[in-house]
Amino acid sequence: MWEYEYQLETSASQEALWQHWADMAAWPQWNDGIETITVDGPFEVGTVFTMTPPGDEPVRMRLAEIKPGESFTDEMDAGDFVVRTEHRLEAAAAGRTRIVYRTEITGEAAGQVGPELGPQITADFPEVVAALARRAGG
Repeated sequence: MWEYEYQLETSASQEALWQHWADMAAWPQWNDGIETITVDGPFEVGTVFTMTPPGDEPVRMRLAEIKPGESFTDEMDAGDFVVRTEHRLEAAAAGRTRIVYRTEITGEAAGQVGPELGPQITADFPEVVAALARRAGG
């Protein structure tokens, strides 16, 4: 297994942050790692979406778990490995919100794929999370 977690505290409210996550079609407005996104349904478990990073091939994913107002997990199943990213909101001190992005790569090829693919997937987490916080008023 390969794993990575990034956290940022912000003054943005959980409600405002959640609204930006739930509006998947608008993700490219604040996430520079997404050139285009196609969403095949509402923001609910099982919905499939395709994200195209700038200058890269499209990636097909699905929403695997959702806890409204708290977290959601997306998943890309490549057969011999699975990439799951949990996006979580937690209450922090002084009325702040902690945004957590956690990626795990599991499966029989995770040991080979994880060290190369994982850092590529997670490299922009600090910028993406900061942009989300700014967009939500933090």
